[in-house]
Amino acid sequence: MSLHRLVLAVTIAVGLIGAPVHVLARSMTQSSTAAELDAWVRRQMELRSIPGMQVAVVKDGRIVHSGAYGAANLQTPVPVTEDTVFSINSATKTFTGVEIMKLVQRGEVSLDAPVSTYLPDLPDAWRPITVRQLLTHMSGLPDILTPGGGYVGQDRPGALAALADLPLRSVPGERFSYNQTNYVLLQWIIERARGRDFEAVVGADVFAALGMSRSGFGDSLDVVPGKADSYRFSSPAGDAPARLQNVHELFPPYTRSAAGLNSTATDLARWLIALQAGEILDPATLDALWAPGRFNDGRTGEWANGWVIAKRADHPSVGMMGGGRSAFFVYQKDRVAVIVLSNLAGAYPEEMADPLAARFIPGMTLSGTTALRERLEAEGFDRAEPIARELAARDGLAALPESELNSWGYRLLSGGKIAEALTLMKLIVALYPESSNAYDSLGEVYARSGDRLRAIENYRQSFVLDPANLNAAEQLKRLGAEK
Repeated sequence: MSLHRLVLAVTIAVGLIGAPVHVLARSMTQSSTAAELDAWVRRQMELRSIPGMQVAVVKDGRIVHSGAYGAANLQTPVPVTEDTVFSINSATKTFTGVEIMKLVQRGEVSLDAPVSTYLPDLPDAWRPITVRQLLTHMSGLPDILTPGGGYVGQDRPGALAALADLPLRSVPGERFSYNQTNYVLLQWIIERARGRDFEAVVGADVFAALGMSRSGFGDSLDVVPGKADSYRFSSPAGDAPARLQNVHELFPPYTRSAAGLNSTATDLARWLIALQAGEILDPATLDALWAPGRFNDGRTGEWANGWVIAKRADHPSVGMMGGGRSAFFVYQKDRVAVIVLSNLAGAYPEEMADPLAARFIPGMTLSGTTALRERLEAEGFDRAEPIARELAARDGLAALPESELNSWGYRLLSGGKIAEALTLMKLIVALYPESSNAYDSLGEVYARSGDRLRAIENYRQSFVLDPANLNAAEQLKRLGAEK
């Protein structure tokens, strides 16, 4: 039995996936909607091999749906309940953005002031960087996070000293580069202004004030009552089957503004309700919170102040993802918010946001890869090409980016869904017939499925389209074929 099937078997065996826990009482119509939504969530869990999840939806200032599904812990196992706590990882940055905007609202911080205004003891090259450039990842700073996932230094002074002599990665404001150092400095600004540790500021002014009794900070070294274990599928080497592993993560105290917050879907819903209602920031400051950053040449970026922006004319949204397993988005004009928390790194919960929101926003139509995914899951992958052609005719081929489809295909492959991955990679070749990478990816899926001849055929075509494709050349050699 594959590990993906084992996850599903464990959750079904203890009656977890089939028995969601709902927080709210509902009318007959609401219950019908909830039943359909529950079925959709269970299907997502099955497709993505997610052990446990919480989902909450806010509309017009109140929670209109909240459910808990699956297993919080596979070892015991323990079911997810409404009180189960999940790590939200980098989604913590949204809280940091709000705390900075509180200081802006009080006149204590200016977004366009140099960071040296508030932190005078910084390297000369860092001093002109603005607070806004920190929030929007346009600073060009070297990253405090190492390639191996650890942190430079044991504390803030040591970490910043280790980075002080490194060159900037780019001129501030010139390009986007996601960077944890930015939020270490923002945390320091907040702590200096408020005279308390970041955790104490958020704990008193947010958690206690809003009744978020299940929220707090911590990592794998901390005992967090009711916290769901975190998992990921990973391959030890090469083409070896993926195996389920526990996720071990450390968020030192000086990095807790970048990641480290644990919460529940309903606690986060309370925070988003208060934020939208103007209880935390006034309307003008809230608009400024969610305004996109701008590069030096005037182009707008994809980040606001601690929040990611979904750019679209209809039903715009802002939100954030964390650890590949938690996400929440606010649909500002529609007064809707959705929260999806899971305990599987690689679950990509942000992909579930629009389908959830569309169930509560009249007239919201899914488009692009999101629409394709929903249609294929409902109608079957054998309908991939006609559905994709239909969507491309309606929304334009650019709405189905090759990179997004390719990423989706590889995730299906790593999840053991070879037939679905093969269908999707064939679709990419059909949509992008001049792409060397499309044939390279299709060749890999054929190779993984044991079809050597078709693997060779596609690797050869990939090499023809791009003779510099070293991977195609290497794979042909490995398969004992000529270029």
